[in-house]
Amino acid sequence: MKKKTIAAIALTSCLALSATFTGCSLVSTNNKLDMEQVIAHVDISKSDKFDTAELEIYKSAVSSSQIIKRELISYFLNVGYSYIQNGSTYEETFNMLIDALVDNAVLVQYSTVELLKANTSVLSDFTSETDEAKKYELLLDNQEINLATYKLYSSINSAIDNFEKDVIEEEDGYKGTATRTTPTNLNTEQDDYYPSKTVDGKEVLDYGIYTGYGDYTLANSGAYQDDALDGTTRSTRIKAYNSFLNNLRRNNLVDGEAEAENLTDILKLNYIQVEYVSQLESRIINKYYDIYEEEQEDKLLTDNYIENVYNEVLASQTENYSKSVSSFDSAMSSMSSSSFILYSPETDDSDWNIEYGEKFAKFGFIYNILLPFSSRQSIQLNALKSIQSADGDDNYYFAERNKLLKSIKTEDQRSAWFNGEEDYSFKPEEGFEYYSGGKDYRSYLFFEDNLTDSEEGGRYKKLQAYDGRYSYNGRVIENEDESYTLIPNKLDIDGMLNEFSDYVNYVVGSDVVEYKKTSGYYDIEKFGKIDNEDEIDYSKFIYAEGKVKFDFDNKNLMKPDSEQYKAMSAVNELQFAYTTDTSVLSNYIGYSVTAYDTSYIKEFEYAAKKAVGDGVGSFSVCAGDYGWHLIYVTNVFDAGETYKNLDWVNNVKVEGTFENLFFEWIKGNDLSDISTTQRTKILNDFNKDTTVTKYQKRYQDLLDLDK
Repeated sequence: MKKKTIAAIALTSCLALSATFTGCSLVSTNNKLDMEQVIAHVDISKSDKFDTAELEIYKSAVSSSQIIKRELISYFLNVGYSYIQNGSTYEETFNMLIDALVDNAVLVQYSTVELLKANTSVLSDFTSETDEAKKYELLLDNQEINLATYKLYSSINSAIDNFEKDVIEEEDGYKGTATRTTPTNLNTEQDDYYPSKTVDGKEVLDYGIYTGYGDYTLANSGAYQDDALDGTTRSTRIKAYNSFLNNLRRNNLVDGEAEAENLTDILKLNYIQVEYVSQLESRIINKYYDIYEEEQEDKLLTDNYIENVYNEVLASQTENYSKSVSSFDSAMSSMSSSSFILYSPETDDSDWNIEYGEKFAKFGFIYNILLPFSSRQSIQLNALKSIQSADGDDNYYFAERNKLLKSIKTEDQRSAWFNGEEDYSFKPEEGFEYYSGGKDYRSYLFFEDNLTDSEEGGRYKKLQAYDGRYSYNGRVIENEDESYTLIPNKLDIDGMLNEFSDYVNYVVGSDVVEYKKTSGYYDIEKFGKIDNEDEIDYSKFIYAEGKVKFDFDNKNLMKPDSEQYKAMSAVNELQFAYTTDTSVLSNYIGYSVTAYDTSYIKEFEYAAKKAVGDGVGSFSVCAGDYGWHLIYVTNVFDAGETYKNLDWVNNVKVEGTFENLFFEWIKGNDLSDISTTQRTKILNDFNKDTTVTKYQKRYQDLLDLDK
């Protein structure tokens, strides 16, 4: 889990804005000299805290930080304008931004001193070095410098990419607009990733900037070549880079006249050099907090701290949820990998059990693969509803609806991942194993980066609860304009059940799926209960029921190598492929199902509750007014304490176990609080009139923009 460190305010984020912000400059300034005015000085060595023998030797190492007006405007263009849009005044916004820049300078200086104290051997060189970037590099190791450089270079490339997309689309003429929800962690890099290679025994960054000018070519860009836009040429890149420069000039971040000689050599631009220093400052602060938080983390693993927190939360939930089922229902709706349910209330006396005489009502979570009626079938269904409303004959309506259900044909819904705003499709290399349903033409998968480069040491994070090896179910033809013609295979409900069964078996690695269909389902004509013809028997709407067989342990719900996680990942992927109920996509482990009345349609509610009652891995297919619902149970709560036989010592560092997730949650909360407290203490000690000088007259024109 990424540490919640107090990061520096890196100006690099403005690069992304520079790629999208167009039009006239939001802030008008008089001239170049105005932009270069120093609007604040920060020097924490002037604090009385430095009047000690321990810190006296570091006074000469702390150089005064200057905040210039251009930095304030750059920061405004990045985040400040959103505050204006939300109702803040310019005066409020600019005062807040300059305070943040000052705080950042204080934190950089303090972190620098702490790192020098930890490595006094570089103190002399640090003090004598006049180049700001080289000074900070002395405090960082090779990996940290490479990471800072990569963050800068990749943000520059990303900014130019945004312009080049428009150039390429304008020249090619094809631009998709369709969208479909994508899995969690898509294209998310590992926190400390950067591409590297070894040269003369030393690890160096294997990544360069691509502008199209001089030596900044695609061939010289290293690992960026894998990220380059389809259709890029030197010509399209130069056009995009020129647009990028124009935006920087428009916002007074680059001086076109003074820096004319450097415009084609991006690393010589003063703005980019300042960006690099900003990234190094971010590394300096993060390194200090890494050291500080590692010390605090060790304390969390001592004196049964984790168990004590667990017991406190359990006791609180037990008292709350045993008294208020509504509180428990609310907790279920917000359950996540950092929001845990440690206790579940009793359900035997639920209204549901009393009404239906069942004993399967429990709390749980489900996935829902909805296979919908077609537009034509929906029109027919509406006509049937009119007849039902007129004569009150439910049996006729449901019997006729069954006939429509029989003719439902569904298809792979992932066309937007081919022809939408982004093309996520790819053909895997020979030897890569994936599910094709026995069809040679099923050869397209999605999300290549996450799927093929997410093992240990890889660039990307794994997709959450998404296996990724289910090929597009149909034929794919690539067109000359780089769009695709798709010919999807049609599936009825039996075909969907076959796909479901075969793919889950494939991902788990053994035959774990078994199910049984209701004999003569389409011939059912009576839906009232035997002893009460006016009451609908919702059990008759269940078309099939089954089970994915594995040994379920609630503690291992999110453990990647467990069978329950593999099965859940397979079903979740099938949701992305087929369901038209898009609200369930990327919704952690699905919809919550209470033991009491729900807002779901009754057919769905009955089938979902029955499946939850049958346990994790159970699934059912039921009819409804929207079409077929294939319901899969991802998690179930038994009454009482949720997690049994916890092993904090052995599992706290095992990825995906409850113990690990709970520990990461404690770290996220406690270390964030500890770090925030430490940050407050640093600022209280060193952000004072003796250490900070602001020159308000020099930025008064910005404060007066409201007037």
